[in-house]
Amino acid sequence: MAATAPPLLEELARAAPALDRQVLSLATRAMSCALRRPDPLRRPATLSVIDYSRPSTQPRLWVFDLARKRLLFEELVAHGRGTGENLALRFSNRSGSNMSSLGGFETEETYVGHNGYSLRLRGLEPGYNDQARDRAIVIHGAPYVSPALIKSVGRLGRSLGCPAVRPAVAKPLIDSIREGSFVFAYYPDADWLRHSRLLQPGCGDAVAAQPDTATAAATN
Repeated sequence: MAATAPPLLEELARAAPALDRQVLSLATRAMSCALRRPDPLRRPATLSVIDYSRPSTQPRLWVFDLARKRLLFEELVAHGRGTGENLALRFSNRSGSNMSSLGGFETEETYVGHNGYSLRLRGLEPGYNDQARDRAIVIHGAPYVSPALIKSVGRLGRSLGCPAVRPAVAKPLIDSIREGSFVFAYYPDADWLRHSRLLQPGCGDAVAAQPDTATAAATN
């Protein structure tokens, strides 16, 4: 008999039918694993999933409210210049690569910098994204993330590795996920899928962690 899917996965899948179910399953599994680490993730109020296997011309960022099991955002998101043109092909943890990074991240504090209101990310996966903070890989708004640019050049503009979003949505999106939420960036990279500490067999295979509702609401 096939195993029953965890309730959280089922509810989030219904809320975002355009998101690949397998990608969402990996994201909830990685979040569950992050909650069990020796340095555990804080109980997240939201789960953000980026599917870099999709072209930049399609929405590929989803943000879920975990307490209410509902979709908050479904958005375009840019990848790094070194990662590819319309399609993402290459990823790196190295400073100066101008590439996006894969894996699980914890959101940290906001600040106002060169790209306006921005959100720092802490990479949770050694070798794959743990240099994110030193590399200034942050979520921010960017004018090159726009449907108009897609029409004119056939793709979004590209960042220096940051998951940049539309300027109009940057502040509400950042405010909904800042300080302790989980972000999962996916691509079918065989090396990362094989060696990711958050995707190891058994680590997050139990029912995906469902944050305490009161805690989640308080951090929103």
